[in-house]
Amino acid sequence: MRPIFRRMFDPGTGIALKLGGARGDEGSAIMETAMSSIILLTFMFGVMETGFALYSYYFISEAAREGTRYAIVRGSSAGSLCASYNSLGCQATTANIQNHVKNLGFPGINPNNMTVTVVNAGYPAGVICSPSASCNNPGNLVTVTVQYNYPLNVPFIPPHTFAMSSTAAMIIQN
Repeated sequence: MRPIFRRMFDPGTGIALKLGGARGDEGSAIMETAMSSIILLTFMFGVMETGFALYSYYFISEAAREGTRYAIVRGSSAGSLCASYNSLGCQATTANIQNHVKNLGFPGINPNNMTVTVVNAGYPAGVICSPSASCNNPGNLVTVTVQYNYPLNVPFIPPHTFAMSSTAAMIIQN
């Protein structure tokens, strides 16, 4: 029988040197490192992507609050002149509120993936109506819902779209 490896001693140190290796284990360390790196990087990118998703949800909920606040200070007694959606002396319409929310410009948020829904409900009766002079009266409730389709991208995992939504409701003050 032939030995798998031979040993030779270094005459200066007396340490055994390996001259040959067992067949079939060359490159196993590289493969183990590659497999471990893939798992580690997937985990790290997953944690980062989760952080980005939480960041996006925070800004989506902030967008719903900003849209609601925009609506409550622009009720029926605010005035009728609307030169642009950010004009202060103007009554908020559904289109004005949607434009305002989509143009907030939060970093990392794609306004094309955002859907803004505005509902004015008579307060306290709960009668649902579209924004008009009767619905924009002070004391009425306005609800803004922002839905965002978050693109979830983690390496080695097929891309998904995660729908997140936030709703804010306030009473019209002006």
